[in-house]
Amino acid sequence: MAEDIKTRLENYRTAPFDARFPNQNQTRNCWSNYLDYHRCQKALTAKGEDTMPCEWYRRVYKSLCPLSWVQKWDDQREEGTFPGKI
Repeated sequence: MAEDIKTRLENYRTAPFDARFPNQNQTRNCWSNYLDYHRCQKALTAKGEDTMPCEWYRRVYKSLCPLSWVQKWDDQREEGTFPGKI
C-alpha cells in the first residue's frame, strides 16, 4: 500500500476530480482537504506512524486553496482560534 501511495504522489499534477464537490466552486474542497491533512498528521503522529500518506491531502489543498487562506488558517491554529475541528 505504501508503494501505491508513493507512486500516486510521484505522478501527482493537480487535484483530481472529487465527486463530493461537483461544482465549479471548490472552496469546500479546499477546506476539507486542509482539515483532512491536519487530522491525518495528528492521528498518525499520535500512533507513532509515518505521516507520508498525509502528503496527498497537503498537495491537494495546496493546489486548490489561495495562499492567503492557508496562511490565515495556519496563524489561527498557532493562536488557538482556528474554527475547524482537527
